Amino acid sequence: MKFPKKIRTYCPKCNEHTEHSVALYKSGKRRTLSEGQRRYLRKNKGYGSKRKPEQKRFAKTTKKITLLITCSKCGYKRTILGIRLKKIELVEPTR
Repeated sequence: MKFPKKIRTYCPKCNEHTEHSVALYKSGKRRTLSEGQRRYLRKNKGYGSKRKPEQKRFAKTTKKITLLITCSKCGYKRTILGIRLKKIELVEPTR
């Protein structure tokens, strides 16, 4: 699916509709000392690899893609949650 690199949408910080730049959201590196990661590693310990069996068949053929939008006026960033797509292509808007 083709999606524009810039969209005009509501910014809660500016309290008006402004132009936003669109990018794919990428999660950051996991912290090994965080409580959740320590708990996960502790649960996994002693089972060779994974504590739960890996799924043989998949029900879904696509993953949900999260988009990160940044206000061009104030720089406020927020995410557009879960658009289910096989492939996304960010294109320049044509006028």
